[in-house]
Amino acid sequence: MPRRPPRKPDPSLDLCGHLLDLASLPVPLDPATLFPEPLPVEMEVGSGKGLFLATASAATPRRNFLGVEISGGYARLCAGKLAARRAANARIIHGDATHLVRGMLPDACLAGMHVYFPDPWWKARHRKRRVLSDAFLPHAGRVLAHGGILHVWTDVEEYFREAMAAAHATGLFAAPREEDVQPAEHDLDYRTHFERRTRLAGEPVWRAALERNDVAAGCRRTEPPPA
Repeated sequence: MPRRPPRKPDPSLDLCGHLLDLASLPVPLDPATLFPEPLPVEMEVGSGKGLFLATASAATPRRNFLGVEISGGYARLCAGKLAARRAANARIIHGDATHLVRGMLPDACLAGMHVYFPDPWWKARHRKRRVLSDAFLPHAGRVLAHGGILHVWTDVEEYFREAMAAAHATGLFAAPREEDVQPAEHDLDYRTHFERRTRLAGEPVWRAALERNDVAAGCRRTEPPPA
């Protein structure tokens, strides 16, 4: 099902402190330089409506949170939420996260990576577009510091199993552990809006946390940034 057009942020909000354009960023990009305070950085791939960025940055002020969203409308929606909260420790990049991770980020620059309910790209000819792929996961390991956590949640079991196998094949992660989830106490007590919809419908969610080990990554930053 295609996304609904996102609502526009409050026009009175100044988004320039929270909304970044991927094409305008330097290569290589140290994500710590995007924030006023040099704290460990966690990145969310595909931020959607920005619920995780907004809640995580408020709950964990001693971490910086960087979202990446390919849809310009949703990136602006996220930036509006962060600007309204004056979230100094959160930013959203409008652009393709695969280009950012594979072609722009240096080694061991992230303390965590979050991938929640990525598009499963069901058709065989589209499967190469999946984020959690054999091409992406070695770079996810490369940009995570030793002890950093890759969080993966999806409502598609087949995708989850394939992603766990691909992550294992990199040799860069410890065995995945299942993440515990407590019952929601209010309407926004979820990591993402998609999680809320899935759980309220009574559908299963597969979750794993994979810790970066101390094995050296076998890949290097190779892709140029998008034009």
